[in-house]
Amino acid sequence: MKRFFKPIEKDGSTAPKKPCLSPEKRNGDGDGVEEGKNQKEPTKFVTWNANSFLLRVKNDWSELSKFVSDFDPDVIAIQEVRMPAAGGKGKPKNYGELSDDTKALREEKQILLRALSSPPFGNYRVWWSLAESKYAGTALFVKKCFKPQKVYFNLDKLASKHEPDGRVILAEFETFRLLNTYSPNNGWKEEENSFQRRRKWDKRILDFLSQTSDKPLIWCGDLNVSHEEIDVSHPDFFATAKLNGYVPPNKEDCGQPGFTPSERARFGTIMKEGRLVDAYRYLHKEPDMESGFSWSGNPIGKYRGKRMRIDYFLVSEQLKDRIVSCKMHGRGIELEGFYGSDHCPVSLELSKPSSYSEENQVSN
Repeated sequence: MKRFFKPIEKDGSTAPKKPCLSPEKRNGDGDGVEEGKNQKEPTKFVTWNANSFLLRVKNDWSELSKFVSDFDPDVIAIQEVRMPAAGGKGKPKNYGELSDDTKALREEKQILLRALSSPPFGNYRVWWSLAESKYAGTALFVKKCFKPQKVYFNLDKLASKHEPDGRVILAEFETFRLLNTYSPNNGWKEEENSFQRRRKWDKRILDFLSQTSDKPLIWCGDLNVSHEEIDVSHPDFFATAKLNGYVPPNKEDCGQPGFTPSERARFGTIMKEGRLVDAYRYLHKEPDMESGFSWSGNPIGKYRGKRMRIDYFLVSEQLKDRIVSCKMHGRGIELEGFYGSDHCPVSLELSKPSSYSEENQVSN
């Protein structure tokens, strides 16, 4: 661990913390900050599929922490944490806590938590939703000066339930909801854990949107779908892709997972019925072959240079006029700005409401 991090001083940090816009006042338990009058809700967000958060901490910590320090987001949504939930054999699982059930897992947990106690992550509170093994999982980091009213780990808004594989974290703020999801990959075949799983997921998302229309939504994460041809680097390649020559019986299911006609059509329906706006495409109407994609194939092999935009910020129509920027932070086919993952971070910045009364009007 010594090679990754500097010693933590008594106040839990090694450098001055970046303050929130609100004046900070520590509460009694030392975790969290009371809000001031300048800013009541987060306005700067980052989503990122880390493809193993522990590996990113071990191998890419310097570059990643610099990115977070420089952009200084209020909220960071992570997908593919790939750390197992606490609870060994014969014990109940705690899907909101990192496992330390073996010596190796204890060491990995210590490495990760030590990193998260140092700048810049020490300025955030974190929520986890984890799988039973080193698979999938999500995390949500929120600056301590912004306190969600409630945090759920499922689409049903039930208090203690976690979605299978830790795919959902839903934070409810005063004037909007933030949904962080790691949407399941469509797969290549008409099987329970492929096409059928994705169809069920899309239906549940539609149901969720219909039941939570009382408050604006920011939905972010790895949504595992490229909506339009402009969202992939090589449309013909992805439209005709096959796995071991297999051709699905329904032509609407043919092609690269994430770019099949059926997935794209359902995604369009979700956006339309949910009255959601694709923040990136709202600002960027033209193709960008350098920085317009969030996922990039392996630099070696047939997927070299093949890229897709499958990581999103979708916002309710009420929020679209507040979109200041939405950016992919990776470039080119050599994965610059991907910080060791096959996905790059995506950021969203909203303007602040002109007044608190305007925030209430938007939420109503």
